[in-house]
Amino acid sequence: MKSRMKPALRVVPAAQVQLSLNVQGVLKDVEHAFFGLCVSAGRQVLAAMMEAERVAVCGAKNVPDPRRKALRGGTTPSSVVLGGQRIAIARPRARSLEHGELELPTFAWASNTDPLDMATAASLAAGVSMRRYAHTLDKLPEPERASSVSKSSVSRRWVALTQAQLDEWMSASLEGLELPVVMIDGIHFRDRVILVALGIDAQGNKHVLGLREGSTEAGRVVRSLLSDLVGRGLDADSARLWVIDGGKALRKAIVECFGALALIQRCQEHKRRNVIEHLPKELHASVGRAMRQAWDGGKAELAKKQLDRLASSLQAQHPGAAASLREGLQDTLTVQALGISGSLYRTLRTTNPIENLNGSIAHFTRNVKRWKDGQMTLRWIAGALSDAKGRFRKLRGYRDMRTLLAALNLKTAVTRMPRAPAAGLAGRSDRRCAGRCRPAVPASGRAWATAPQPL
Repeated sequence: MKSRMKPALRVVPAAQVQLSLNVQGVLKDVEHAFFGLCVSAGRQVLAAMMEAERVAVCGAKNVPDPRRKALRGGTTPSSVVLGGQRIAIARPRARSLEHGELELPTFAWASNTDPLDMATAASLAAGVSMRRYAHTLDKLPEPERASSVSKSSVSRRWVALTQAQLDEWMSASLEGLELPVVMIDGIHFRDRVILVALGIDAQGNKHVLGLREGSTEAGRVVRSLLSDLVGRGLDADSARLWVIDGGKALRKAIVECFGALALIQRCQEHKRRNVIEHLPKELHASVGRAMRQAWDGGKAELAKKQLDRLASSLQAQHPGAAASLREGLQDTLTVQALGISGSLYRTLRTTNPIENLNGSIAHFTRNVKRWKDGQMTLRWIAGALSDAKGRFRKLRGYRDMRTLLAALNLKTAVTRMPRAPAAGLAGRSDRRCAGRCRPAVPASGRAWATAPQPL
């Protein structure tokens, strides 16, 4: 007969660590009592764990063992990370008979610099200056002394951390990332301009694509940024919506690189500001309201008629405002012409998403008073972007992205469709036609997608 009784469970005795805490001494300073207890207890637990690991490889102390493969090597002064600073400890040493010094896993974990880097980044993101970093940390009980908290130590850690973040941003692959929308804008730092490219994928997620440093938003700087994006995997053979603030160099460089596949949406808010700057103050409200009413309509053709009518009414008394309104007017209607409406239209008709990102960068770098060089500027921006990345939200109106994707796919198909030769040109050679429709090739040697030139 089978026994239905379950076998009794074996009780394994728990490992115990005996702590000797000078509670009375720690509690003399009530303000730092709890932290002092944590430091004292943590030090003793860490010492017990490291000694247990040394016993596992070297055997018990003063017990001969001919099979041992490592020897004790006393202790050596070392440090571990605690609360954004380093504290001194005596690290037990173990030396292998064949391979020399052995690393104790507990010490490797406790001395890891990642928590120290995270504490440094969090403090600087909160606006703490490097000079005052040590004052923000919990005070260690006597006779402990903190290290790696001086201004120079914090600066060295910050430089290494932000340089690694910058290298990650600049080398990240864009292969396989569907980006129907890209926004480009510049942020000024004294005599420098940093171009930032923000991509939005088909699900409405935001991705920082790249940075480029220059003195102005010149076409050469923009082309350099675009060339870098394509070299890292940005699809140059699909239609894409480019949202910009209206800079002519930006628009020209984008069209030169991507041709008819580049759909330019000029920021309507920038256009409105440019127009009313040419007007007396008493006309600001009425003209701004008329422009918004035209853009709020559902039809691009109707909006263009209304804005043309407004420009004609301003021509006689305020020709500068009329010229500013007509300049690049069609680019402010691109999203409307694609049939986008609702929240997604209100989001994509301005550069607000990337302007908000630039505002985060400006806030993050508010304590920097002296920019030494362009590399320092790029490193701080990389740190600001890493801090802002955790707060990215989906694009407002992202549920309507399928409408935009359908419009862009149609644009791609139409652009790739071969054109029939114009009337009267049937006798011209095919070679001449092919030569005029050949896509432009930039200096890098890569063929960019451009629109066929009219014959």
